[in-house]
Amino acid sequence: MSLARNVFVQTFFTLGSRILGFARDLALNARFGGGGSGPLMDCWATAQMLPNLFRRLFAEGAFAQGFVPVFAAVRAQEGAEAADRIASQAMAFILTVVALVTIGLEVAMPWLMPFLLSAYVSDPDTMAIATLMAQLAMPYLVFMTLASLLSGVLNTLGRFALTAGAPMLLNACTIAPLVLISDKVEAAQWAAAAVSVSGLLQCALLWWGTRKLGVKLGLNLPVITRGVRKMLAIAIPGAIAGGALQVSSLVTQMLSGSDPGARSVLYNSDRLYQLPLGLIGVAVGLALVPRLSRHFADNDQAGASRTMDDGIGLSMAFTLPAAAALLVMPFFIIDATVTRGAFTSADAQRTAEVLRQFAWGVPAFVLAKVFTPPFFARQKSKRPMQFSLVSVAITVVAGAGLWYWFPTVGIDGVIGLAIATSFGAWVNVFLLAAALHAEGAYTMGPRVWTRMVRLIVATAVMGAFAGVCAWQYEALSQLLWRKEVAVLAVIIAGVTLYGVAAFALKAVTVAEIKGALRREKGVAGVPSAGEG
Repeated sequence: MSLARNVFVQTFFTLGSRILGFARDLALNARFGGGGSGPLMDCWATAQMLPNLFRRLFAEGAFAQGFVPVFAAVRAQEGAEAADRIASQAMAFILTVVALVTIGLEVAMPWLMPFLLSAYVSDPDTMAIATLMAQLAMPYLVFMTLASLLSGVLNTLGRFALTAGAPMLLNACTIAPLVLISDKVEAAQWAAAAVSVSGLLQCALLWWGTRKLGVKLGLNLPVITRGVRKMLAIAIPGAIAGGALQVSSLVTQMLSGSDPGARSVLYNSDRLYQLPLGLIGVAVGLALVPRLSRHFADNDQAGASRTMDDGIGLSMAFTLPAAAALLVMPFFIIDATVTRGAFTSADAQRTAEVLRQFAWGVPAFVLAKVFTPPFFARQKSKRPMQFSLVSVAITVVAGAGLWYWFPTVGIDGVIGLAIATSFGAWVNVFLLAAALHAEGAYTMGPRVWTRMVRLIVATAVMGAFAGVCAWQYEALSQLLWRKEVAVLAVIIAGVTLYGVAAFALKAVTVAEIKGALRREKGVAGVPSAGEG
């Protein structure tokens, strides 16, 4: 299957998951409010901090990107049985470690919560609710560790649909108690428990998928073999490197714990700016690793460069307009879609100002997912790990400084956290690109730069239209009967305008689309998706 086809498969199922996730967030905000309307939304966001971190580190590709090259190489060189054996050994070791960490967090949570949610430390009832919710959601860490390895196996074999569709179970499970249970506290607690239940269901689905393909994995006692050491040497730095944004997000959320409502603002803005990352960046990153592994194994530098060119062009074609929309019309989007029930227009305004500062970092978040696979494919994951640590350090220092300084000049400190996160992301991308160029692995050529200029012009056309619509938000809402209809109409019109401009400027051509969708040979030793 071609790169574009794999990306579209990932994006299609991920979009379904994000739509369900959006429905879940609507229910959460309507029930619990946000940005200061009450403590339950802050409790929910705090309970999701660690599960979300691990989900994005593991399920959304960083661990899989470190695991795939080793598994694919063993399968191609030593056969399916050897690959299954090393995957089973890695699974046993990693599950044991994460299970012990999870147990430790469960026990320590009553002492950790005052640091994670310090704004409510004088409210014992709220602290008790937040602690229980975090403990109920914590087993998700173990389930997602197993799911990440199963996803890596399926992706290596060219099967992307199950790994992209499995997260739908998370949103479906958590929506149910929000809709069915009338008491707010009970609904929040059952929703937290549903997170762990969904993890178990995802593991079961992915396990079934691997068994159907003939992969035989076994749960054994953990043994650190030579193969496991080799895999962990790549996977652990890879997880750290691929998770720079997630670690930065965790740190900023911890800083925000002292401000009532700030955690809710970050949660809602995070859900929106992570949308293009989940739909495009993760999909492109997962699809790139097997192809780049094949090209580098064959010493096909030209093929690797073409694959990277396609990955950058494809990802930016979707990411730039999304980032522009979040930059110029954040309040329009949030107020029209989220404001209802306990979530007020004031909450939407506060969230919009934070989202605007995340928006200019969105292209960097996605590009990082495109620039890290060449390191993983060549089994050189330490360099991006080092760059990610630099990025995290910059984000933490700048974020902490702005968090404490901005309120002294009348600016919301949460905005400073968003600025620092976006700036740190661009530093990470610059370091990744510079290292690839220095190592001779990849350099962006004239073909890519020319396309970028054309895409930016097309995006500017769409952005100008969106800006005018945001300026006339109230009038459009009255003209089109409801604000929900207005935002949908603007999005459809904006996408259409962008598509026309992109084709007119030849940023995208019909021939390139056909070429991108053309079926390619599978990864060495691995059948293409849809075969067999």
